[in-house]
Amino acid sequence: MAGEVLGFVGLGQMGSRMAARLIDAGHALVVFDPVEAAVAPLVARGARRAASPAEVADLADIVLASLPTPDVVRAVGLGPDGVLSGQRARRFVDFSTTGPRVAQQVAAAFEERGRTSIDAPVSGGITGAEKGTLAIMVSGPRAEYEALEPVLRVMGKPFFCGEKAGQAQVLKLCNNLLAAAALVASSEAIAMGVKAGLDPSLICEVINSSSGRNSATQDKFPRAVIPRSFDFGFTTALSLKDVGLCVDEAGAMGVPMVVGSAVRQMLAVTSATFGPGSDFTNVARLVEGWAGVEIGGA
Repeated sequence: MAGEVLGFVGLGQMGSRMAARLIDAGHALVVFDPVEAAVAPLVARGARRAASPAEVADLADIVLASLPTPDVVRAVGLGPDGVLSGQRARRFVDFSTTGPRVAQQVAAAFEERGRTSIDAPVSGGITGAEKGTLAIMVSGPRAEYEALEPVLRVMGKPFFCGEKAGQAQVLKLCNNLLAAAALVASSEAIAMGVKAGLDPSLICEVINSSSGRNSATQDKFPRAVIPRSFDFGFTTALSLKDVGLCVDEAGAMGVPMVVGSAVRQMLAVTSATFGPGSDFTNVARLVEGWAGVEIGGA
């Protein structure tokens, strides 16, 4: 990996922080994002600007990507100006959450051209991307994973999930379903406690010392709901997309998703009420409105 040039496509809230860590680690970096304001800070720190994903792949040996939707991943990976059109890069590493079928489609296209696509979705949010503590779920050829591992460790802790394309995506969808389900269920439980006169911080403290503890009561409520900031850093649209992918993929596999379907509906109503760009912790505000209470500190 020493001496190889890295490319990064998609410099949103996650990608920009991951790319910055690569620069800090001393890697030569080529970057592309359609939003100039996202590109400029990294160029100022020494990254080279490219005009398209294809140009990134012309200038870099490995192209990494962090993108919002499956359709964008297809376009960036396989489109006319996509990574596969570039001449130099032999590996494409996708940190996005796309679902297994898209990962398999992209991997097959790269394999036909004698190249490799690795699906490597991440979990840990903006804080994890900034601090390099992301959980990185990886699937693809084992030898390719081992070659990429030093780069992945700059951004977090990699977990090898298997050699079959899409296996890491399945694990990421399972994780995001559980995270969203914990948020929805905790919103209902804490709203009930508040309506009974309990302090929401006390509710979380007791739950976190008991069997009901989860990522929402440990992190999301103390950070974003009880202080009324609703700024955890993950949009309702993205959470709805991820849970929808999970429910749809489970259906295709013959796995029932009764609870998952209810979580998707709750996120859909949250999106319709507060907007797709709202933080997904606004699901608590939705429950508040129905319950006639406000979950907030003194």
